[in-house]
Amino acid sequence: MAAQKVSDHILERLREWGVEYVFGYPGDGINGLLAAWGRAEDRPRFIQARHEEMAAFEAVGHAKFSGRVGVCAATSGPGAIHLLNGLYDAKLDHVPVVAIVGQTDRSAMGGSYQQEVDLHSLLKDVASDFLETVTVPEQLPNVLDRAFRTAAGRRTVTAVVVPADVQELEYTPPTHAFKMVPSSLGVSYSAPVPAEEELRRAAGIIDAGEKVAVLVGQGARGAADEVRELADHLGAGVAKALLGKDVLPDDLPWVTGAIGLLGTRPSWELMQNCDTLLVIGSSFPYSQFLPEFGQARAVQIDLDPHMVGMRYPFEANLVGDAAATLRRLLPLLARKKHGTWRAEIEAGTARWREVMERRAALEADPLNPEHVVHALDAQLPDDALITADSGSAANWYARHLRMRGSMRGSLSGTLATMGCAVPYGIGAKFAHPGRPVVALVGDGAMQMNGLAELVTAAKYYREWADPRLVVAVFNNGDLNQVTWEMRAMSGAPQFEPSQHLPDLPYAEVAASFGLDGVRVERPEEVERAWSRALAADRPFVLDFRTDPAVPPIPPHATWDQAEATAAALLKGDSDRGNVVKRGVKAKAQEFLPGRGKSRD
Repeated sequence: MAAQKVSDHILERLREWGVEYVFGYPGDGINGLLAAWGRAEDRPRFIQARHEEMAAFEAVGHAKFSGRVGVCAATSGPGAIHLLNGLYDAKLDHVPVVAIVGQTDRSAMGGSYQQEVDLHSLLKDVASDFLETVTVPEQLPNVLDRAFRTAAGRRTVTAVVVPADVQELEYTPPTHAFKMVPSSLGVSYSAPVPAEEELRRAAGIIDAGEKVAVLVGQGARGAADEVRELADHLGAGVAKALLGKDVLPDDLPWVTGAIGLLGTRPSWELMQNCDTLLVIGSSFPYSQFLPEFGQARAVQIDLDPHMVGMRYPFEANLVGDAAATLRRLLPLLARKKHGTWRAEIEAGTARWREVMERRAALEADPLNPEHVVHALDAQLPDDALITADSGSAANWYARHLRMRGSMRGSLSGTLATMGCAVPYGIGAKFAHPGRPVVALVGDGAMQMNGLAELVTAAKYYREWADPRLVVAVFNNGDLNQVTWEMRAMSGAPQFEPSQHLPDLPYAEVAASFGLDGVRVERPEEVERAWSRALAADRPFVLDFRTDPAVPPIPPHATWDQAEATAAALLKGDSDRGNVVKRGVKAKAQEFLPGRGKSRD
């Protein structure tokens, strides 16, 4: 039997860690690993992306939707450089990912050799919790084990660099000797809780209030039952940070939806009118959407002590697992009556849903993007996985899609990078091959990354138990979110040389790859197009020709923003007539009478 090489041992150790997929792209810096993959009969599976950045995004998507550590691999030099954006997306969203990266031979290092990059300098920030280069076989398996344990335990990015010549060395394990570091598999998960005195102090703050608002983020995902019980106990309303959109279903009458620039009016009102704030598993960064300083007494619960105490003057910072902490906190809280405060929350939420229906029904040229997503909402399977790209598509995802059943959803929350939705979707399909995936993508993001990654979908979809991967392109010929930000925040008109995008036949491109798709240009075709895509036997691209003049109006458009937008139009915005018309109509829907009680 041939001796085991370092590369063989790395793949063996990945299998022992339960890794099923490694997302990557080949290159001579990992030739030894690729040969080992051949000897290992492709276990774990090597999933070939079209670009290393996409491999990293796919690892992030897989980790987000599976709850496990994502793994990506790339060659030295340019391959490692390409990984960075996806790895930063993981780091900023607290997603566990391990990157395995090649390097030039040790004998060439320091010699300005081809594709030689100082990988420790390159990766030291994104993989700051653990980054190591394997220079001798005896460093394994410890280096890999620490990379996995650190990524899982700290919910972050780690990286292991393996020079090409080291990959080919015979593997020899560490011995029972001086300066050897043996290792073992596995990581245990704990559910820490704060000290009893801290819990009692937090309970006293919450008990003193009458109008309790709760904000949940992705850190509350494992505490959905406890959050429900808490909201019922306190008569509270619950708003959701975007990364926590799938923590609670949106059919609960006291769930006000997303918060922030992409959020809802009832979430804005919840924060503006509360006297007590409880933040669970979220580091929502935009403090202007939280209660005015001094208006509300506040308590925070977060697993990571590094992330508490920011954003708001919290009086109690409880460091602990969300579910375990809430189970300890609930018996200490006095039950509050469901009075006017809860009634106002539910009325405002019901009214907002009517506003969304009316805004989705407004005419546009040719399609209203709000209608496109509103129509999807009615047809989404209860087990769907949804990804959204950065840009105006994220607005419609945040406001019009209602989570229910076992739905899951995610986007690039903190980095807010373009081009993640399609590779996220592919990663999600490998995490749950039996569930349908829908990716909401702007035309800018689709041109940046999505088109090429359709090739990856075409390569692998036949092995998914459920082949449905629906990619909806909001084709408005404009980098729309930035255009609106320029208008509202800078008072600058649309700058066409930077904002205008070419119109591509996205559905035809998909068909040329062996997939399916259709261009949709009339409102009466939208529902039928979604039905066709959700019943397809392969990935399907919907090319929706949407109107760029439909405004992603924030839940509270300030006078400064209105004046800035008006100034932009007066300076000669190319679409000023439609912008005014669509904006006035959209905003007017908030002031029309409805079944829910208005608080405008």
